[in-house]
Amino acid sequence: MKYALSTLTCIVCLCQFAFAQRPDSIVVPKFHHVLDADVYIPVSLILAGSIANGNGQESLKKELAEERSEHMPHFHTKIDNYLQYAPIAIAYGLDAAGIPSKTDIANRTAILFKGELLMSSSVFLLKNTTHQLRPDGTTYNSFPSGHTAQAFAAATFLSEEYKDRFHWMPYAAYGIAASVGALRIANNRHYISDVLVGAGLGILSMKVAYWTHHYKWGKKKSMYHEETSN
Repeated sequence: MKYALSTLTCIVCLCQFAFAQRPDSIVVPKFHHVLDADVYIPVSLILAGSIANGNGQESLKKELAEERSEHMPHFHTKIDNYLQYAPIAIAYGLDAAGIPSKTDIANRTAILFKGELLMSSSVFLLKNTTHQLRPDGTTYNSFPSGHTAQAFAAATFLSEEYKDRFHWMPYAAYGIAASVGALRIANNRHYISDVLVGAGLGILSMKVAYWTHHYKWGKKKSMYHEETSN
């Protein structure tokens, strides 16, 4: 289990470093301008998870699952069911408290809806085509982790909206998401491969939602940008 947690720690650190260092403009960039860490990290996570998704008894995912069963066989919590949505609640909660986000509420909600739709449809398609058994042996819909995908999509949303105002926000957002991934493994509901692919899909889905949004509602510049320009 310690190896799984170490892997997830590396994931969140990579996400935090890459996404915290690049202040994004609210104007939608062209695709050849975004082929950097915003693409490399989620694609790398998806590739790593796909490679680790071997079904042999000596495969990485099976070895980590056996280690979890040996050291914490009775661990169980339901907090990951709620924690996966925490970044979204934080984003809207901060806005409601008078701390405006980067994007106005209409455009922000449209982006969130598109990102969630893309993420959930991708996860649903993969779950039903790969037909992978969960480590606890209950169902054949283990790959990828939907909880982790949701958590990282939500974390990307929170990070995008508040990283310019609070430079520590990506660390908090992706820290929450990584915790969800770790808990899915600890609960014996997913393998490390499921979590890696889920994280990549969640990040990429929400990033694509931002890149392709046309900002047809409200103002293109947020209240935050207006405040800093005065």
